[in-house]
Parts: sequence; C-alpha cells; structure tokens
Amino acid sequence: MKKREPLKKDGNVIHFPDLEKRFLERGLESLQNKKYNQAVEYLEEAKRLDPSNSDIYIGLVLSYYEVGRLHEAKQLTKEMLKEGIGNYIQTVDLYLMILVQLHEYEEIVSTIEVLLEESEVPIEKYEHFSKMLEFSRRMVEGRNNETYEEEFIESEESTLNLLETEDPKKLMLQIAELTNQNIRPYIDEVASYLESNKGHPFLKTMLLNILKEQEVSQDIKVEKFGWVKIIKPRELGNLQDVSQVKDIEKHLKDHLENEDPILFQHVVSIVERQFFLLYPFDMSEAPSNVWAAAYHTLALEYHGMNYTLDQMSDLYGTNPDQLSDACEFIKKLEEISYPII
Repeated sequence: MKKREPLKKDGNVIHFPDLEKRFLERGLESLQNKKYNQAVEYLEEAKRLDPSNSDIYIGLVLSYYEVGRLHEAKQLTKEMLKEGIGNYIQTVDLYLMILVQLHEYEEIVSTIEVLLEESEVPIEKYEHFSKMLEFSRRMVEGRNNETYEEEFIESEESTLNLLETEDPKKLMLQIAELTNQNIRPYIDEVASYLESNKGHPFLKTMLLNILKEQEVSQDIKVEKFGWVKIIKPRELGNLQDVSQVKDIEKHLKDHLENEDPILFQHVVSIVERQFFLLYPFDMSEAPSNVWAAAYHTLALEYHGMNYTLDQMSDLYGTNPDQLSDACEFIKKLEEISYPII
C-alpha cells in the first residue's frame, strides 16, 4: 500500500486514526487536572493536526490563559474571530476576558462599540456588554481606582443559569471562569446543579474540583448515573489518588504494558477519563480485575482486534458474565464522554 505524503514527512511517526481527538481529549483532561503546561502541549499538537476545530482552539485559549501566556491567548482568539471559528459571541467573551487581564481597555471599547454598531449583540448579552463598555471607558479616562473595579465586578455577579443553559461548551467556559472567582455567591445554584439528574457528569466534576479547591465545607448532594451521595467538598480526595483506579491500572500493566505499550497508554487514558466522569463515585463492587478486563476488551474493539469474552476472562481470571456486564457499563459511559469535545 502506498504511503500518504504527510506520513513520509513525519519520518517514523505513525498517525493513528483520530489522533487529533486523542490529543484534544488528553489536553482537556490535563486542563481540568490543572496541568496547564501539559494541556498546552497536547492542544498545540491537536491544533497542528486539525487547525479548524473550535473545541481545540477554546481549550488552547484557556490553557494559555492559565499559564499566563495572555498575548498568545489574545492572538488565538483574534484568529478565531477572523476565521469564524466557533461561536462568535462566546469567542468575543473570551477575547474581552483576556483584554481585561492585559488592561487593554481601549481595545475593549473599540471591540464593543463595533459590536453595538453592527447589532451583533444578543438581547441577553446587551446589559453585560454595556456595563463592560462603561467600565472600560472610565478606565481609559484614568478613573482606574480599585473601588470602581470592585463595584464593576459586583455589578456583574448574576446567576450562572447552569440548568437553563443547553450549550455544554458555553457552560464549560462559565465554569472554567469560576476557577479564579469566589464560588460562594453561586453556591445554591451550584448545589442545585450537582443534585439534578439533568446536570452533565463532566461539568459536575469540574464544579466539584472548584468547590474542593476553595475548601467549601457545607454538605452538598451529588447525583450521577442514578447514584446519590452527600459530600463535603473540602474533604474530597484527589482523582489521581482513587484506589480503584490504581488497582485497575496495575492489572492492565501486568497484562498489557510489555506486550503493547501504546495500547496500554490508550487504555489508561480511557480509565482516567471515565473516572473523571464518575467522581466522586467509584465503579460498582465488581473486582478491579473485572474492570481491567473490560477496559482492555473495549480498547481491542476500538482497534478492530479479534477477541472473545472467554479469552479475556481467562486472561484476567474473571467470570464471562461479569465481564460482559462491565463492558456494557463502560460503553454507556463512553457514549457521554464527548459532549464538550
């Protein structure tokens, strides 16, 4: 079979199918785990492979923002606006957020004035942009005292509309911005979202991490996948310390790492992604070797490899019926792993 030209240019690097999606997936995982420099590396590679994917751009902008590379974040959002990548108003919001951090108030004024002149502002955003315009004009005029800035920030506080907003990417941006804000003014709304069976598990984990970081100590009810738990966020453990994850990865390492290290890394990434969705819950009471066998089986299926449940059960010392049930559960989790990316 004749090789494609792009593969020749990359020397010995083999491009697996949907490689850009895997880089995006790992980049978002790193972003949520606050490994921002790692997120930048993954998302820059994803962008190189897929230079028109709006989700990659948003993740990379947020990663640049978190590591303090504000000028690169600004340039990337300008590129998105110029090329029409992603939702226009959401991108403008990102752009203005970065300009505020850079204290480029003249640019904020000119950007919002153009939006208003061209009637590009949705009705629900009109008050928000008008307030920001007034604030930026005053800052340009030299009235940049802390009291006025605090008044502006307080006037901007409103409900998050977590349950009313249907766009998961918009919600992700809202929640990401809470990382650098005091979440307590929104605690009742956040608690309602965590308790609701309508909230997305990925976004719920984001919120739980913020509550934990800010050491919120009140009881919060969390619902995921029909399971309910009452937790104190400040007492939650870290995702990377979940014992069930460590046990599953140990079984996978014993059976897979030496035989196929690339497949091993792929399976581990699936495990970590799904436990991010499950947090603060674990898998059911089935032994860890059953879950390891199920994840191994799923990865083989993704790669089009032949296997039988009996073979995988023998390899991991499991019951075929248990393995079948575990496979069905993690497949259901996979169906909801990508609402944002």
